[in-house]
Amino acid sequence: MMRWARRFWIFSMFVTLVFQASINDCAAADRVTVFAAASTTNAMSAIGKLFMKKKLGEFVPSYASSSTLAKQIENGAPADIYISANEKWMDYLEAKKMIVSASRKDLLGNHIVLIAPKDSRLDHVRITSHFNLAGLLADGKLAMGDPSHVPAGIYGKAALENLGVWADVSKKVAGAKDVRAALVLVERAEVPLGIVYATDAAISSKVRIVGIFPDNSHPPIVYPVAAVAGRLSPVVERFFAFLQGPEAKAVFKRYGFVVGK
Repeated sequence: MMRWARRFWIFSMFVTLVFQASINDCAAADRVTVFAAASTTNAMSAIGKLFMKKKLGEFVPSYASSSTLAKQIENGAPADIYISANEKWMDYLEAKKMIVSASRKDLLGNHIVLIAPKDSRLDHVRITSHFNLAGLLADGKLAMGDPSHVPAGIYGKAALENLGVWADVSKKVAGAKDVRAALVLVERAEVPLGIVYATDAAISSKVRIVGIFPDNSHPPIVYPVAAVAGRLSPVVERFFAFLQGPEAKAVFKRYGFVVGK
């Protein structure tokens, strides 16, 4: 009798483990993991909530600098979809055949702006060729994404170079790990000025825009999106379609992104 009971217990445990594994497999099959540029955090989180509200699947985001995310994907991180804040890092993964090239699309656009803490005495800065950015900074630093790899910093450096002021301020740059980290430095008034995307400035009540960089002062700001190679599934395809649909576009517009037709 004891032997029978023991066998029954072992069988029951086996069935339970198989059932649990089946549940976990089903859950994983209905989950989409999105690696997205830090500047899309608020908009993508809102879109993810809409996606889940419609019971289309579970949305799992990871936000960081586009460069950081690209390197993580290269090293095997389980991303299904990648959204970069510039073409460079998408090109990087495509060259390594780590995205589905046919799925790649230009999703969004943006602008870069000069921001100051809310209580700053600065009101308006006319951003033109050779404007006195170094003088405005005085002994302070300029917060921006690290221009060696963060897209917002790359765009910012390009603009400052084209405007002829990079040489004057390059040693005053406080390079941040991503654009949101640069935003925080200005919010805390640790620096007098910063360069971020217009969409980042729009979500903060602790900073204000004091200048807008001319679009022709830097390469076009493009956010490409693509499915990661080997990660296509029905839920990934559903989210990819949802991301380009009217509801997602409305969210992106609400957060200030430039959305194509």
